[in-house]
Amino acid sequence: MMKKKWTEKAVILLSLIGAVLLFAFFLKDIMIPIFSLQLHNDVEGAKELLLAKGLLGGAAVSLIEALQMIVVFIPAEFIQVSSGLSYPFYIAMFLCDLGVCLGASIIFLLVRTFRFDTGKSRKAAVQIEQMSAEKKERNVWMLMYLLFITPVIPFGAICYYASSTNIRYRRYILTVATGVIPSIITSNLIGASARAFITNALPLWVLVLIIILMMALLFVLLWLFLDKVYFKGHDGTPDSATYFLVMKISSLWRKRCQRLRVDGEKLSGLNAPFVLLCNHVSFYDFYYVQELLKAYKPAYVINHHICSAPILRHLAKKAGMISKKMFYTDAAAVKILRTLRAGYPVVVFPEARLSLDGCSSPIVECAAALYQRIGVPLVLANISGAYFTYPKWRGKFFKGDVRISVKRVLSSQDLKQMSTQEIEETIDQAFTYNESANPVTLYRQKDKAKGLHHALYRCADCGELYTTQVRGSDLYCTNCGKVHHLNEKYLFTDEMGSISAYYDRIIEWEKKDLDRIELKTEVAVKIYADSKPRVRKDKGVCRLNKEAFTYCSDRIKFTVPTEKLPALAFSCNREFELYYNGDQYYFYPLHNRRQVARWSLIIDLLREERGNHGKEKSVDQHF
Repeated sequence: MMKKKWTEKAVILLSLIGAVLLFAFFLKDIMIPIFSLQLHNDVEGAKELLLAKGLLGGAAVSLIEALQMIVVFIPAEFIQVSSGLSYPFYIAMFLCDLGVCLGASIIFLLVRTFRFDTGKSRKAAVQIEQMSAEKKERNVWMLMYLLFITPVIPFGAICYYASSTNIRYRRYILTVATGVIPSIITSNLIGASARAFITNALPLWVLVLIIILMMALLFVLLWLFLDKVYFKGHDGTPDSATYFLVMKISSLWRKRCQRLRVDGEKLSGLNAPFVLLCNHVSFYDFYYVQELLKAYKPAYVINHHICSAPILRHLAKKAGMISKKMFYTDAAAVKILRTLRAGYPVVVFPEARLSLDGCSSPIVECAAALYQRIGVPLVLANISGAYFTYPKWRGKFFKGDVRISVKRVLSSQDLKQMSTQEIEETIDQAFTYNESANPVTLYRQKDKAKGLHHALYRCADCGELYTTQVRGSDLYCTNCGKVHHLNEKYLFTDEMGSISAYYDRIIEWEKKDLDRIELKTEVAVKIYADSKPRVRKDKGVCRLNKEAFTYCSDRIKFTVPTEKLPALAFSCNREFELYYNGDQYYFYPLHNRRQVARWSLIIDLLREERGNHGKEKSVDQHF
């Protein structure tokens, strides 16, 4: 073991020394003179320099490309762009491809003969194994093509991985030689464009446009390969190319700005299909669940409105997502059953809305009877720490510590032996949380209260409506003058304690007038339909009292009894929404949009007063 480590270090050290020397030669004798000539506007001198270096410069390109393959962590793009900058396109492309093949052959020899690898290549192998798990029937050369087009894993790491498999050298080197071509073409064309820019033959905006087009071309090639070759025949499922790209892009995007701990120990030995229920506290909950279910490819039940735009609807369908109209009867249950029968897990966020105060939201669509009937395990997961990173009322993300854990796994046999009430109580228990109870992350931002008054719309001290305002990390009332300051743990420094405690005070104020509640507001309306025209606009008046919600305009009038309105979804300081006759209505108050939070809370309180949390409805009503 010790001998192997010293051998590894020696090979890396010698390769690095060689790479540095070649880089120094290449930079000193080719690149620096070009820039120097450019400063003096000597275009003819630059051309002569490029022609004069000939074979020596070409050898440097190929050797550096080979060495970066062996060492792994030296980026290939630099030498590819540089070669495109220094040589004609066809020569630069040949030199880079020759260097890649040389490096790949050396790696093949090192791995097959000496079982050599590097720490970097071992880490990359784990990533590759995860990516290859997306494909049920693994094919090494096809996987290599995918990895070469995907700008995530270095070429050398791909070759170390492939060499450790049973692929034959002829197929291996042919795959390497052809698989790297799209990336080399892109880099060399960028370099050639930069050369034209340096010699004043190309404006800067054209150079930028070419770089953007090259990146777009590489993405299109990746998409076509995934859709037409790698994931062929899996369209409309979580095995599709669309699903793969969406999840990979979201993972790359969120990993860099999110600290996440995953506890999936209770999933050990669990096979798909199953249903996973999770609480809903932030905008990025789907990413946290995806990290928990890395070994699976779950389908997500998502808000139907997300699929209302033609492009998003097409992508969601191709990715196997299940659209659900919030708090409205539709065919989601049928889609869930169909997906489970195809062998995929299904993820549901039964709270349906993001938490407003960092505490558990009432589950109005529990569907315990459905989970009993479908005959698959039920997994209960809980996300903690995510609320303050990106709450519903703030339009800005703060980095924080987030944890997702599996609280319980109920087998199909467990579900059959439990009553629906016991299932509902178990789900409630797994979802119970209060983000202010055990704060972990310290938030040192100076604008922590920004947007909070849109959620805490009423003064908890004097009870006055819409008098709360924010300044930095302070929430204050313009009526009574009371100020509440948020510390680094997102807790109020006075007797109020927490945001959830403040919200509870608002609830107490609202309950006092609940029996005689009368809300009215003029609204602009957007109506989204499944049929054409898909979007219509209107303008009218919304009213809400204890008995009913009413909308009235010159063209439309309808009434929904509050007992048939389980909840009212909303976006802070923007709109509230509901479904009527299958169409989704978005109501934008023309005056004081802060009131949307109040309309939603009143509906919740009326449902609570009736003692009906929506859990005793039939399975058909849930979905």
